[in-house]
Amino acid sequence: MQFLKSPKGFITILSLVFVGLAVAAFLLFGPPQLLALSESPDFCASCHVMEEQHTAWSHAGAHRRIRCVDCHLPNGNHVVHYVWKSIDGMKDVISFNTGMVPERITLSSHGAKVVQSNCIRCHAEAVSQLDTTRQCWGCHRQLRHRMTGTVATR
Repeated sequence: MQFLKSPKGFITILSLVFVGLAVAAFLLFGPPQLLALSESPDFCASCHVMEEQHTAWSHAGAHRRIRCVDCHLPNGNHVVHYVWKSIDGMKDVISFNTGMVPERITLSSHGAKVVQSNCIRCHAEAVSQLDTTRQCWGCHRQLRHRMTGTVATR
């Protein structure tokens, strides 16, 4: 709390709030369709780190008709959706621009929960009689980007 009482701390917090408001204003009132563009699969693939995932997605049968954000971001609440979009987007930008991209991109535990809840949300009727505590991609392994096109033998 001492940090907030110092002039430097106050200026830092004020600057972060100002930057956040400026980014929000830009996204809300900036170039037309900027927000929609940033939710397209081509936008996600514009980072060359995601090329493999984008290629696998484009060969993924019925799921190639939905966007990356439909599976990988919370979709129950717009505010939560855009907060996590900002967090995940900044993580991707930082790792890409610092060259600290992992050799193999995997879901975080939070990401796994989000994907699982989105599977259940989209396929609610089909899974209503199933144990939804198991990860859907444990059986439906062809849904994982690295294994698209492989036959699940489980």
